[in-house]
Parts: sequence; structure tokens; C-alpha cells
Amino acid sequence: MHAETGKAQDRPRTVGPGVDRRALLAGGAALAAGVGAGVGAGLTALARGGDGGRAAAPPPEPSVPFHGERQAGVTAPQQPATQLLAFDLPPAATSDGRTALRGLLGELTRVLAEASSGTSADARLQGGEPARLSSLVGVGPGLASRLGLNVPAPVLAELPAFPGDRLDPARGGGDLLVQLCAADRWPLSVVAEQVGAAAGAAGASVRWTQSGFLPRTAAGTTPRNLFGFKDGTANPDEEAARQWVWGPPGPHRHGTVLVYRRIRMDTAAFGALPADRRDLAMGRREGDGAPLTGSAEHDEPDIYAKNPDGSYLIPATAHVRLSSPRLDGGARMLRRGYSYDDGPGDRGLLFCAFVRDPAQFTRVQNRLAARDALNPFLEHTASAVVYVLPGTEEGGVLGAGLFG
Repeated sequence: MHAETGKAQDRPRTVGPGVDRRALLAGGAALAAGVGAGVGAGLTALARGGDGGRAAAPPPEPSVPFHGERQAGVTAPQQPATQLLAFDLPPAATSDGRTALRGLLGELTRVLAEASSGTSADARLQGGEPARLSSLVGVGPGLASRLGLNVPAPVLAELPAFPGDRLDPARGGGDLLVQLCAADRWPLSVVAEQVGAAAGAAGASVRWTQSGFLPRTAAGTTPRNLFGFKDGTANPDEEAARQWVWGPPGPHRHGTVLVYRRIRMDTAAFGALPADRRDLAMGRREGDGAPLTGSAEHDEPDIYAKNPDGSYLIPATAHVRLSSPRLDGGARMLRRGYSYDDGPGDRGLLFCAFVRDPAQFTRVQNRLAARDALNPFLEHTASAVVYVLPGTEEGGVLGAGLFG
């Protein structure tokens, strides 16, 4: 499940799929103005005998820029749909493997840049609503080790085993990971096909794929997970992210590490609990998302507040308490999780956390695995760690710094 991350971001906060708070305020003002203008235009049209009252279509949302210091799959507002694809590259001599990887990264840069900007020659990506595609590309520790790539070693390493894990190797790991996010499933299917073709041409094979989604949410609210709780209430602001999410100054400054966990959730059993027990297990109220020590969703949980009898208001086994940054020297993760539904008995959370050092995740997960009240309802079934490459400017290629 999610890791509690302390204060909300100071920069615009995502309030719905693909919408941020400042954009919402600006959009609300524009809408109000547009309503007035639309009424006037409708009356004029009626007077002229036209199709009065039919408001002009709003301008399309701009595409998500592909180029930049950081990859948009980490920085752009979260979209409602995602697709993850992991590939294995064939064993090869170091020089041959590097050549193949360099060529593949160049082709992926082209495919993703064209899909993001709407300039793809594929007819399936033309003529509809803007895809608003964002993406990220990362390399796994096995590939980095085999080819001697310039990654933030010894940071990039596989996670240790955790108590209760039931990991399927065929659903996790991988040499190369691509995550695609978009406003709907259509562009994801098309671009995933293009990414797969590029990988196949370089000799890579698909290791696993996984799709995910976010629920439709009203403006200004946080999406809920399949347990019914708000998930992603707080993420680090830019200052904290520079310390805990993005690499240190140097060649890895605008890179980060993605920790991916596929977590099956027993939604029926959890939903059968009385409402107060669900709240105590999470450490937040299901209705408004507020911590048990607060009155509003974005209040910071006070994990040290106690009842008159000396017990903690947020129980010692509550998920929010065990994942609190206060128990980890203030370390925070940037969380961009998605739900998944692969059929009856296999639905849950795609936990995607971005950290400078995966040891941050390991410390939290060790606490959760030992005591989390949610453990009877969770099963970790897949895991992956990848170094998310820094972005690239126009004319450049993702991963150019890997070979230095």
C-alpha cells in the first residue's frame, strides 16, 4: 500500500486525473466567463435562426511535453490510465550489448517523442482527442551490471525478500522498463505496440506487462484505491523531492529510482470489516481521508498523539503510522500508484514509488511486513526496481549518460 509522505506538495497538486489545482482555478474562471459568453452567443444565434444554445467546443488540452530535464512519466500530472512493459535483452558481449541498448534507446526516444507531440505517422494516433501521453524509461540492475552502465551504484540493486512476499518472477524484474500514461486506454495500446516492435527489433523479449487505472474523481479530490480509501494524499514538495527523490548533483541529478510492487488486495474481506476497524487499520477515516488525529484530509498525521488511557490515537499497527516519515528520519517517497483488475480474485494496487535510494522503501516495507494491520488483506505478488533515466532535450536521446 501507500507510504505516508508528510506534508502536501507546495507546487500545484493533482486534484483529478490530469488536472492540477491552479489549472482548475484558472479553468473555473474561464468557464464562468465562457458561460456568460455562451449565453450571449446563443441568444444571438436564436435571433438569427441558427442552432442557438450549442456552446463552442472547448479548446483541446495541450500535449504533455516529452523533452525536458526529467522524464514526464514522473513529473506530469497523473493520468487515468497506465501501461507498464518490461523487457529482457539477450545476453551479449559488453560491446555488442551496449550497441544494441544504445540503438533501442534511440528508437524509443523517437517513438515516445512523436506519440507525445502528436506527430506520429500511425493513423491510429491521429484525428482523435489529444492522447496526453507521458512516459518513462528505466534500466534494471541486472542489465546495468552486465553492461557496466553508469547508474547510481550501489543504489541500484534488487530489493531484499520481505516476510509474506509471494513474488512471481515472471511478473517482475526486467532489464528495461517503459511506463506509459494517458487520458484513456486507446493511445496506450497503440504506443505499447510500437514500443514492443522497437524492443523486438533490438532482440529484446517481453518479460511482463501490466495495465492500471485511476477512478474518475470530482475536481479537488484524491482518487481512492480499491479498499475505498483515498490514496496519494500527500507527496513531497520540490525541496523535499530534491533530497529524497531525485539523484544528487552530477550525472544522475534528474534521474530517480522506481520501486514497483504489484499488491493483490482482498477487497471483499477488508470491506466486510466494520467501518471503525477499517479506519483503525488504515489510520485515516474512509469518508473524508483525514488522519485519525485530524479533521481534514491534508492534516499531517500526529503519530505520537495518545488517548487518555495511553494508547495511540493512530494505533501502533496502523498503516499510516508505520509508513510515517517521522519513523524514518523524514525520508519521503513520491507515490504515483494505480489500481489494477485482472479478474476475480486478482485485483489490487500497482504501487509505484520514486526514491533516490531504494533503501528508503526497504526500511518502510520491513516495518509494514512485520506489523501492518492491513497484512491479512494484502499479498505482494511482483516487484521491480529500475533506474529512471534523466530526461533529454530536443535532439538528444534518452540514456546518453549510461555509456559515459
